[in-house]
Amino acid sequence: MKAYVFPGQGAQFVGMGKDLYENSDLAKELFEKANDILGFRITDLMFEGTDEDLRQTNVTQPAIFLHSVILAKTLGDDFKPEMVAGHSLGEFSALVANGSLSFEDGLKLVSQRASAMQKACEIEPSTMAAIIGLDDETVVKICEEINEIVVPANFNCPGQLVISGSMKGIEIACEKLLDAGAKRALPLKVGGAFHSPLMEPARVELEEAIENTTFSTPICPVYQNVNAMPISNPDEIKKNLVSQLTAPVRFTQTMVNMIADGATLFTEVGPGKVIQGLVKKVDRKMETAGVDSFQG
Repeated sequence: MKAYVFPGQGAQFVGMGKDLYENSDLAKELFEKANDILGFRITDLMFEGTDEDLRQTNVTQPAIFLHSVILAKTLGDDFKPEMVAGHSLGEFSALVANGSLSFEDGLKLVSQRASAMQKACEIEPSTMAAIIGLDDETVVKICEEINEIVVPANFNCPGQLVISGSMKGIEIACEKLLDAGAKRALPLKVGGAFHSPLMEPARVELEEAIENTTFSTPICPVYQNVNAMPISNPDEIKKNLVSQLTAPVRFTQTMVNMIADGATLFTEVGPGKVIQGLVKKVDRKMETAGVDSFQG
């Protein structure tokens, strides 16, 4: 079965999507529609901006979403997903790709999500850190023992887990996890504690936006971040999408489940190759491919 997977925040780069815009009339039309919807020329920042421009949450999230979704749309009849998944923000790209959301509604929700997350980040200074070379159970246990907000946020692949929480919580956790045998504990350059209880204000704000958006029955299941299960029911998809902001991204289990359910090829659609790398960490023999530029 063909699985299509979509990257999340961190995959952005200056110049992303420019070849699409220049070589495909459909892509150009969709990018211009996005500029109108967002109320600013995101294409200028994507094609000619600076790394700093692209690191702003309200730019990063719609930029990656647009690159992924417009790329999928330019594949035309070649794009026949049998299962989809996305990492965090990438779940929204996956939901447009499988027909749960329209392009316009997907972009509006991503923009609202970015804005809500930005506001939540400003309420309390917080951050994230990548823990390398320690089993998930140990990381979870140590986080639970710390008397600060610090939680597992992204189960990315075996031996790689991102934690999220208050500045103090992350600092204590990194120290304890290194003592417990982690090879590395790397603070990440992010605006805040995504996928943690500190995102509760953003979750409340996004819930209202999601409730007011029409979701359709998709052409194939989406394996959602919160439970790593294949979902096709629009109401369930909405509920899980709301929970996603404060719950961990269960991406290791997502890939395991997709492989168990018959995935034979994982194609990453969007900037970078991060997800292909994660798939290989789960199953070295699994076939992966990437679509990151206009195919003609």
